[in-house]
Amino acid sequence: MDFPDKEPLVQYDHTLRSRYSETDKMGYVYYGHYLAFFEEARTEMIRNSGVSYRQLEDNGVMLPVIHSEIEYKAPVYYDEEVIIRVKVYDIPTIRLQTFYEVIAKERDQLCARGEVTLVFMKEDTRRPCRAPDYFLKQFE
Repeated sequence: MDFPDKEPLVQYDHTLRSRYSETDKMGYVYYGHYLAFFEEARTEMIRNSGVSYRQLEDNGVMLPVIHSEIEYKAPVYYDEEVIIRVKVYDIPTIRLQTFYEVIAKERDQLCARGEVTLVFMKEDTRRPCRAPDYFLKQFE
């Protein structure tokens, strides 16, 4: 998986600690939980910009995922603090493409990389729409 070869417009670091319920018998975070980690970090990135998912939804805009990809490099262990780094390289129009790095904080080790693409969609018509202006202000 290749990240764009340019500086991101937005970069946001979200820290979380892996929970027992997220690990498998080997003590590793189960691979399926990484998308939930991405979602939590993306939600907080958006909130940090002054907008919330709730505000988008209250205004009739939904953001369903249309593509996701994860590349696993090293395990995240139970009770390990990790940084989920979210990057946005392009101003969203109809799609919001987000990139992720999962870094084990104490080991300073890259554990996973990912990409998630979402589409702005009108709730009433279920059709794609442009990103709201109030959302785009964070990219100015």
